[in-house]
Amino acid sequence: MKILIKGAGDLATGIASRLYGAGHQILMTEIAVPLTVRRTVALSRAVYEGKAEVEELCGFLADSREKAQEIMGRGDIAVIVDPEAESRKWYGPDVIVDAILAKRNLGTQITDAPFVVGVGPGFEAGRDCHCVIETKRGHTLGNIIWKGSAIPNTGIPGNVGGYTLERLIRASADGVMEPKACIGECVEKGQIVALTGGKPVYAQMSGIVRGMLQEGAPVTKDLKVGDIDARAELSHCYTISDKARAIGGGVLEAVSRFEKMKGGYAIVVLAAGAGTRFGGNKLRAIINGRTLYEHMLDKMQAFSAFSAFIVTGDEMIAREARRRGITPVWNGEPERGISRSLQLGLEAALQGRSGSRPLKGVLFSVCDQPGLKISTIQRIFNEAVLHPGSIVCAGSSARKGNPALWDPAYFSELRGLSGDVGGRQLMEKYRDRVRIVEAETEELEDVDLREDLPSERTMQAGGQLE
Repeated sequence: MKILIKGAGDLATGIASRLYGAGHQILMTEIAVPLTVRRTVALSRAVYEGKAEVEELCGFLADSREKAQEIMGRGDIAVIVDPEAESRKWYGPDVIVDAILAKRNLGTQITDAPFVVGVGPGFEAGRDCHCVIETKRGHTLGNIIWKGSAIPNTGIPGNVGGYTLERLIRASADGVMEPKACIGECVEKGQIVALTGGKPVYAQMSGIVRGMLQEGAPVTKDLKVGDIDARAELSHCYTISDKARAIGGGVLEAVSRFEKMKGGYAIVVLAAGAGTRFGGNKLRAIINGRTLYEHMLDKMQAFSAFSAFIVTGDEMIAREARRRGITPVWNGEPERGISRSLQLGLEAALQGRSGSRPLKGVLFSVCDQPGLKISTIQRIFNEAVLHPGSIVCAGSSARKGNPALWDPAYFSELRGLSGDVGGRQLMEKYRDRVRIVEAETEELEDVDLREDLPSERTMQAGGQLE
């Protein structure tokens, strides 16, 4: 797959190493003056040296789209100065990994690529990315987070060789960096290891210099400009760290999971109900300044890796879906029940596969479930790809709800349904094959009556719709 990694520092390079080793094509973006302390193990060095080698990786600076494509075409990694990652527009990556490690999100959105990975604090799975990778040293380092966020930044660096804050070398003043010690050199506590703005910077402990900013880099007071390792192992200065490998392993696992599901599923949104109990077209009801159906279409756009359809009898909904790249399927007979919409959506999904590989499953979702979270939909796909032959649905304890993802084994029986029952009767028939993805109670509630519409305060508290 084509992968774009935002950032080319030492941790980003560890991620690139895992992905490159698995055979993926990689483009990395950087700022004009990288401030990577562990630069001997970072491809960001290519920005000011033209080329950087780290273990089996070889990164080259690309000053144009054509040059980047040439570099990647010969099997190397392209590094491009592109702080805003505008290159994603011409590169068209399958995956974006935000490995800037800024402790906050600098602009990455879940719709930037079919699959988006956020690395470290500042990201929330299901809001601005599909998953988050834990970066804090300890038992959970490298874990994939499919719901929620990484452990917040504490401001205290991880323990390396028994030291935390002492191992950091920080600028003593604003100005230009002037290293006085080299990476790989052993230094003593109190030794001058650099000048910043003409003022000396002293080592706070004895050990080997594992990282140091390049000469001439602009710095501000207290910026991290170097790193000392008490273990004094020279090879650690020139090889990818255990932390970077662990984080890279988490990214690779997430990307591999996505690769198995990419293009293999379809999503069908059922939006053709008559709204009789609501007393009108409920899907046009306004929540937080947007219609109910727009909120659902927003969620669907986070899954551009799959073909998406919406079954409706509303021309306004059909027009808006088409504008977003979601295929409308017309149902002018809502009185025939939900089974009719389900079958129309299923047939459209199957017809859309002509000449392609067979579907692994179809996820059916209703359009009047405003509390549903993107992270829950993602976890349903995760469960389905690991358990073929199952029926996977959102639920709470023993309660089964929507959405529900159906394996092809059940397609023929779905075609035979009638009335307003939907697939519930099949779930009862195949109770032992149903797998429930736990969701919050609010996510499972649908809108039947006007009083079911959530308040703006409720939606904002849920953190899903804005």
